[in-house]
Amino acid sequence: MTDTTAQTGRAVATPARKGSLLEVDSLTRKRNAAEARFKMYGLSAVIVGLLFLVALLATILSNGTSAFTQTFITIPVPLERAEIEAAEKSIVKTSKYRAIIGTAFANVLSSAGIETDMSAKDLDKMMSSGAAASVRDFVLANPGSIGTTHTFDLLASSRVDGYLKGRVTREDLINDKNLDAAHLDIVDRLNAAGIVQKRFNWQFIFGADASDSRPEQAGIGVSMIGSFFMMLVVLVLSLPIGVAASIYLEEFAPKNRFTDLIEVNISNLAAVPSIVFGILGLAAFIQFAHLPQSAPLVGGLVLTLMTLPTIIISTRASLKSVPPSIRNAALGVGASKMQSVFHHVLPLAMPGILTGTIIGLAQALGETAPLLLIGMVGFIASNVPDGVAAGFLDPNSAMPAQIYEWAKRADPAFYERAWGGIIILLLFLMTMNIIAIILRRRFERRW
Repeated sequence: MTDTTAQTGRAVATPARKGSLLEVDSLTRKRNAAEARFKMYGLSAVIVGLLFLVALLATILSNGTSAFTQTFITIPVPLERAEIEAAEKSIVKTSKYRAIIGTAFANVLSSAGIETDMSAKDLDKMMSSGAAASVRDFVLANPGSIGTTHTFDLLASSRVDGYLKGRVTREDLINDKNLDAAHLDIVDRLNAAGIVQKRFNWQFIFGADASDSRPEQAGIGVSMIGSFFMMLVVLVLSLPIGVAASIYLEEFAPKNRFTDLIEVNISNLAAVPSIVFGILGLAAFIQFAHLPQSAPLVGGLVLTLMTLPTIIISTRASLKSVPPSIRNAALGVGASKMQSVFHHVLPLAMPGILTGTIIGLAQALGETAPLLLIGMVGFIASNVPDGVAAGFLDPNSAMPAQIYEWAKRADPAFYERAWGGIIILLLFLMTMNIIAIILRRRFERRW
């Protein structure tokens, strides 16, 4: 007999079951209660995370959306030939143009029925300090306008703009040497007459940075160009180097202590603080190689070093996800090792490689610490690069560095622009992540 009872010579006692299978015993109730609590904890964690995310986005939008609007003063300015010629012959040309604008502004107040005993110098405080330069640039670009009256939409000062946006109150101007309550009374009347009004601020998106005395003219456009050239350097260098290193380590390198050491170091480099890469870039690219300081080329090289570990790790994970049967089938029909990798494995791993690359670029786009040490923060990006070579080699800034620079300035208008710059940076990052998701779903193959 093969029965257990017959082999052992004694019967195996079967514990008697209490109750029915349809009844829930105490152990099952405890297990179900623990599972319900775990689900509740997980749901609570998700809700708390969403609340923090909503609070963060609400704070960013509430503080940054006002940067996309700006206050303008509409002033018809007579461009008399004699006054223009006298201004161009003067040593300080902008002061002469400022006098021309002041006279035209006084005429606007008079035509609007606003009486004031302020001097032209006091009235000039309501406009941006760059208003004179704007009028002069228009005259030089349009010499045929001399002898006519042209209507200009001139930027108001940061204090006037802040008052209409609710950022500046009358109590804030008690100790302010720029504006006082009388200026705000004039602003209220001009606003009611439609002479002073808020409009969408294209200058903020496409313009350049400005000095501390002209916060209303500051824009992030030139910094966006600097970030673009840096990302070109990162993409051109990190993608081929990272993919080639990953393919060699995963498919061709022998498994020994040396390759194990390389893999450990790559994983460790992915966790190194980004400011360490900035120190490395300062020492290697600026002090040793004598590359130009504050140049997007140097910034791109530093960010390439920082991005390479991320791309290598994600690429190796994508290569590992391809089933070994694909490799074996290719080798079985006579393909070489290289042919099996490049003709079969790599195309199947490409969605993951592209996703990892774009995520690495997005991470590099938002980095500020490495740029601090190569001088891309203290530089005021006021001019658009003249060409491609200038875009790589001329001093410039980047979006995160520009945001950091604005955040540390004293004028509240710069702080407002820092929040607006964060919105633009988040839009770029969100776009890059959406592209990564689309590419992954578009090229993903199932087997």
